Amino acid sequence: MASPTILTVQDLQKSFGVEQIFSGVTFQVLEKERVALVGANGAGKSTLLKILAGLDSADGGSILEQNGLRTAYQAQEAAFPQTATVWEAALDAFESARQAEAEIKTLEEQMGNADGAELDALFERYAELTSHFELSGGYEMEHRTEQVLAGLGFSEEDYTIQVSRLSGGQKTRLALAHVLLEDPDLLMLDEPTNHLDLAALEWLENFLRNWNRTFIVVSHDRYFLDRVTTRTLDLSFGTLEDYAGGYSRYLVLREERMARRMQEYEEQQEFIQRTEEFIRRYKAGQRSREARGRETRLARLERLERPKEHEPLRLRLGGAVRSGRMVLRTTPLRVGYQNGEGNAPTELFSTSELQIERGDRVALMGPNGIGKTSLLRTITGEIKPLKGRIEFGVNVKPAYYQQGHEGLDLNETALSTILKAQAMTEEGARSLLGRFLFSGDDAFKPVSALSGGERSRLALARLTLEQANLLILDEPTNHLDISSREALESVLDDYEGTILFVSHDRYLVDRIANRVWMVEDGNVQEFLGNYGDYLRARDRAGAAQARAAAPAEPLPAATPERRGERSRAGDAEQKRLRQDLSSAEKLVSRLEQKLNQLSDDLALATIDQNVERIAALGEQYEVVQQELEQAYARWETLGDQLSQTMEAVNS
Repeated sequence: MASPTILTVQDLQKSFGVEQIFSGVTFQVLEKERVALVGANGAGKSTLLKILAGLDSADGGSILEQNGLRTAYQAQEAAFPQTATVWEAALDAFESARQAEAEIKTLEEQMGNADGAELDALFERYAELTSHFELSGGYEMEHRTEQVLAGLGFSEEDYTIQVSRLSGGQKTRLALAHVLLEDPDLLMLDEPTNHLDLAALEWLENFLRNWNRTFIVVSHDRYFLDRVTTRTLDLSFGTLEDYAGGYSRYLVLREERMARRMQEYEEQQEFIQRTEEFIRRYKAGQRSREARGRETRLARLERLERPKEHEPLRLRLGGAVRSGRMVLRTTPLRVGYQNGEGNAPTELFSTSELQIERGDRVALMGPNGIGKTSLLRTITGEIKPLKGRIEFGVNVKPAYYQQGHEGLDLNETALSTILKAQAMTEEGARSLLGRFLFSGDDAFKPVSALSGGERSRLALARLTLEQANLLILDEPTNHLDISSREALESVLDDYEGTILFVSHDRYLVDRIANRVWMVEDGNVQEFLGNYGDYLRARDRAGAAQARAAAPAEPLPAATPERRGERSRAGDAEQKRLRQDLSSAEKLVSRLEQKLNQLSDDLALATIDQNVERIAALGEQYEVVQQELEQAYARWETLGDQLSQTMEAVNS
């Protein structure tokens, strides 16, 4: 049985002045659907959501809602009474239940002094209110509020903080808590993942996956969209297109659709050219009647438009001097900051020895406010470690991308920022800015007038001029739309240097990282692989802890002889696995050295422009790279087998 339609949008149009934002927007939303609304920055996604929520008006078209449909909208910028506390603002989502509760208390006082017909009337109203209170979730409102606030990163100590004292990120999380607690039939979320750390992101994903209602969400977090949505609406170039599937499926379907349209467009262009050539050749000859007929049909032909594609971010990184194998090494660090003379310093966390080698892509992850940016600033020398030492390797040239774009001078223009970063002609600077989507007069905009996305693109443009071989990046995808994020990922994936980066963009971490530094419990834990590998390692550790905590099932008593046999067999297996593991580690080391030597030889051959040697070395490099990947896989497998054997012997 098909789900009922709860929202019908027909031919919606919206303009700002002479600029048309979108037109002809038509779609339906069914009950319990999970819809992603995607598109480039400025496409009108937030405007469309506001129109659906009744907070803005369309210039044309219609919106038809199911009778009694309850909607809720979470804006990017939250608005609450400044004197309200976090708890009061969240509980306001139960306004109807709280009003009923207040009236119930009044009725209880009145019933104590009433009798007869008046008491009967009060009892009747009391029954209505208590039923409404229950249906509105009144009995659960405090428990649900605690659950949602905790899931979004608010502690009990935060409940009494006034809204006026909250940061922008905290206000956004509070607004999200409020709309989730409203429990509407249709929930509209505008960038709900902004300002959420990993724990809150995972909580929100699980909440929405288990939520039995309908939602439309705007987000640039592709990992999040893949986890929670099953349908994608693409708002691009003023029109809206519908795709059946989450984000990854949408990419495949969109590519197929664009390829099909391009083929149809090119075939029609070929037909038009052939027809025009026929008309030119025979219009005045014996076949003039046929030519005029073709001319008439051609004039009536509905011309297909060439499929439009967004201008991609054209980012290039390269030209850096090759660093030594060891890029960064530290002694055990204490990360924090001084509080002035005579005051004790504030320590954020400590680390064991850290090391990054050439070609590493290390993702630094952890909760908001734990000190990830402070570690980056410590490594770059902006702040001193409370304890420990940091050492860069030979020929290491770092470049630092700051999350808040503090390195950009607000009084400069986009053009002067580039010209100050590197001596070049104005034409060259404007050409560079054009690759980062600054066109025309955009080059002369002051930095203070740029949007968050424009500042991010300007900071990335300047970064490309530094020719660094160690990139230290703090949330590089913040404020970038999806297409710009994908362009940045491609460049970082092809980058030949070393990367240390902080990011909540799990798509980026999955594609780029080969190691994860997770900051938690006051120190840094290292995991091999990307975010998915980290999750699997975390789940294995959690399962192991659960097994250890579970009461052991009684086993048949083993004889001393059997215990001895099991112990000897376990010892022999451990010895074999340790030997194999040692051999695997030596093989990995040899292959790494061989790969580094080939890389050096390739660099020399490139300088000498020895094409044949470059080709031969390239083939060798690919072979050794594959051997190294296989050696890594065997090393990891042996490590897992050894751990399992040790657990079995000790159990």
